[in-house]
Amino acid sequence: MKLQDKVAVITGAAGEHGIGRAIAKRYVQEGATLYLVDHPAAESQLKAAAAECVAEAPASRCEYATYDLALAGSAEAMIDAAVASLGRIDVLVNNAGVRARCEFGSFTREIFNEAVSVNLATPFFASQAVAPIMKRQGGGRIIHIASQMGTVAHERRAVYGMTKAALIYLAKAMAYELAPDGIIVNAISPGPVLTGYMKDEMDRNPQLREARNAYMRLARLGQPEEIAEVALFLAASSPELLLGQNLIVDGGYTIH
Repeated sequence: MKLQDKVAVITGAAGEHGIGRAIAKRYVQEGATLYLVDHPAAESQLKAAAAECVAEAPASRCEYATYDLALAGSAEAMIDAAVASLGRIDVLVNNAGVRARCEFGSFTREIFNEAVSVNLATPFFASQAVAPIMKRQGGGRIIHIASQMGTVAHERRAVYGMTKAALIYLAKAMAYELAPDGIIVNAISPGPVLTGYMKDEMDRNPQLREARNAYMRLARLGQPEEIAEVALFLAASSPELLLGQNLIVDGGYTIH
């Protein structure tokens, strides 16, 4: 029970077969108390995710709440509500994100602003809000879910990749400043993962699976549960000397 008596806040936790939900299930298996967050439009899915977590560990406590994380102040409100309800926060997983896919020259201000608000501003301000709480507790872990697109370029991903590259840098900057207070910050950059969204895309375009697999040296996409194992390692098992790092979990996508 590596996370016994620990409280974890996980954003973007609603999606069926999603990375956030997989992390939540893995954490609760290790004894964590959970506070799960997603967009109001996904409330029914979020409720189902919480029910799945309780089913995994019937004695566990799992709360959930919806926030529109594109709105200013929502990240701070989320942290305030979580600590008011559960008394502490030991792990923050900044997983929520939105996709922004346009040919360069076609991005609107609305697309740009939403991607920056959710993918970058939310982790930034949620981390700022949780840092004083973790300092009072004597430490904690913050994990940013970035992307291999923050390291390599791809068509139609200029804004998405930019936000993820900035998130990788944010992990370094935060780790440098917060480590003396016992707050260990790292990032995970998944490659193509067979989430519900990806499966739907491949069902619409069967050739996409072959194209994605061609990037992967293992000739298969990753599974959400594989990312969850890395998130568990960073939350519970990784040594303090591992900080400010970006763990690229992409099946070899970026090594060639």
